[in-house]
Amino acid sequence: MKGYETKNLRNIAIIGHSGSGKTSVAEALLYTTKTIDRLGRIEEGNTVCDYDSEEKKRKISISTSIAPFKWENTKINIIDAPGYFDFEGEMIEALRAVDIAMITVCGVSGIQVGTEKAWEYVNTNNLPRTFFVNKLDRENSNYEKTVLQLKENFGISVVPIQYPIGSEENFKGIINVISRVARVFNPKTHEMDKVDIPEELLDKVEECKNMIIEAVAETDEKLLDKYFNEGTLSDEEIYDGLIKGCASGDISPVMCGSAYQNIGTNTLIEDIVECFPSPEEIKPQIAIDCKTNEEIEIKLNSDAPFSAYVFKTIADPFVGKLSLFRVITGKVKSDSIAYNANKEKNEKIGSMYFLRGKEQILASEIIAGDIGAVAKLQYTNTGDTLCDENYKVKYKAPEFPKPMLSKSVFTTSKGDEDKISSGLHKLMEEDPTLNVFRDKENAETIISGLGSTHLDIVSMKLKNKFGVQIELKAPKIPYRETIKKIADVQGKHKKQSGGHGQYGDVKIKFEPRAQGDELEFVDAVVGGVVPRQYIPAVEKGLRECINHGVLAGYPVIRLKATLHDGSYHPVDSSEMAFKIASSMAYKKGLKEANPILLEPIMHLEVLVPNEYMGDVMGDINKKRGRILGMEPQSKKQKITAEIPQSEILEYATDLRSITGARGTFTMEFERYEEVPTLEVVKIIENANKEKDE
Repeated sequence: MKGYETKNLRNIAIIGHSGSGKTSVAEALLYTTKTIDRLGRIEEGNTVCDYDSEEKKRKISISTSIAPFKWENTKINIIDAPGYFDFEGEMIEALRAVDIAMITVCGVSGIQVGTEKAWEYVNTNNLPRTFFVNKLDRENSNYEKTVLQLKENFGISVVPIQYPIGSEENFKGIINVISRVARVFNPKTHEMDKVDIPEELLDKVEECKNMIIEAVAETDEKLLDKYFNEGTLSDEEIYDGLIKGCASGDISPVMCGSAYQNIGTNTLIEDIVECFPSPEEIKPQIAIDCKTNEEIEIKLNSDAPFSAYVFKTIADPFVGKLSLFRVITGKVKSDSIAYNANKEKNEKIGSMYFLRGKEQILASEIIAGDIGAVAKLQYTNTGDTLCDENYKVKYKAPEFPKPMLSKSVFTTSKGDEDKISSGLHKLMEEDPTLNVFRDKENAETIISGLGSTHLDIVSMKLKNKFGVQIELKAPKIPYRETIKKIADVQGKHKKQSGGHGQYGDVKIKFEPRAQGDELEFVDAVVGGVVPRQYIPAVEKGLRECINHGVLAGYPVIRLKATLHDGSYHPVDSSEMAFKIASSMAYKKGLKEANPILLEPIMHLEVLVPNEYMGDVMGDINKKRGRILGMEPQSKKQKITAEIPQSEILEYATDLRSITGARGTFTMEFERYEEVPTLEVVKIIENANKEKDE
């Protein structure tokens, strides 16, 4: 796989709704180009791109994988990205490494939520995109209807550059609309044979060609003039205009076929080469010049000094860390030194590879526009830029969705804690949408991800890759306690035994405060009734006590304690005695001052299409939430609310099921509020049960 120039490269991410046939399309492309000698099937678990044991078991893609192949003098890098929403981070990584996104659409189901999300993402990030209508051999599949749906939903720039011959079980071939070449599938040779365009489809092909000519003409003034004057354009002008329109995002070509039957793969490859932009034809990359700290644009160029963007990391317990990168300028050779502009460290580039699924093909040199991998980099993570020491730039990293579903991690066997911690941190390097932190208050390790399947996969990876078994449970809610009344109490500790006794006596007034987590301690002692040297011990005793309230043992906040009286013994008094006296006063005072439980209230913002507004608001009300407002935001509605944390531990799953995965949300801690009486009993019961355990 050497000797390709940048202009002879094509980099395509296959994205779309889960189950629309992305992995099968990649498999068919590899098989048609004789890169593999057998067409793998998802059901049989033998595809090139889904090689992980969990992918085989679940029959869905969970990781982005690369499948390069060559066709005549062109090298094509296909990146197969998962369509399942819990692995959105993988799709974002894939799209950061390519020049164009190919959104697969099922010819039976048409536009699904995954199609919408894929389009939304590429549109927002201004990435060239194209469509592949798959599964045209299936019952109830309809190419015309699907193309119409695409045009209605995504705009007039959606143009069919291929047309199917036959439909459903009679689907047998593809017509290339521009070149007017028709091919049908030969089941004996498994090749596509050239044929004449069926007469009944001539008008359709002409109609599609006119759509392409109009779309191309609208992207270029010269072509528009020629079209108005002559009423048509030459095939060469159409192809040139299509590439430019595709690269700018003004035109989205539509192709079709059946990956499962391998019908239309040849025509797809031809159009990838003829109509898709090469790395040289795409928009420049945004980067920061490390010397001036200013934003600059960098065009893909093989003659400039070396720079590359690391778009993905794979944590392999045997090989170590594998960094996947895309070269933007220049070239990189194995056994060289590269500078990591983000970490400001030099990295030794050892063995480099081209990846095809799990296969690693040694590479001595990787040029601008191409995609490779390097093992065992010391400092480099996803999102970093590797470059020449004399060409210090930093490429812009994409924004990843914030993890919104959290679970606490429990080990099933003692002594695995270190292994779990090390494994989770390696998986965090691999997955920017995974977060791991230690909740010191509850002594729990918390992992957060995009959904329940995401976290299940993390626990399976820990088992398969690092040999540790974990259990995931709902995390503990950080409740708090406070008081509502004032109590003035005495705490007296008096103990007499042989030798020195113990004597400490304090009078403390406990009052509620409006705000503040810390204890406000006031020393109002007059006349030396409590000697100066013992007052810090009283304060220290109280500060230790507020870690545990008197109702359910939760930390106490919003508390003011005023030490105003007391007495001492010249011989038996000590710091320890006063500390014990203050803790006695604390227990007594809080019980008398009407202690209450507080719960964390979250500020919630939900973005949903209009049709789900009522259901989402009804669900928030059911969860003891308060709607604060609504406002339109980019064709959707933003609902702002406040809601108890205990009610939305599973909100990522709930919102997905209410909105068919079309809703998104963010939340952050707002404040503490009193727990309703009905809930208090349950919380205290649970807390006592945990203490007993």
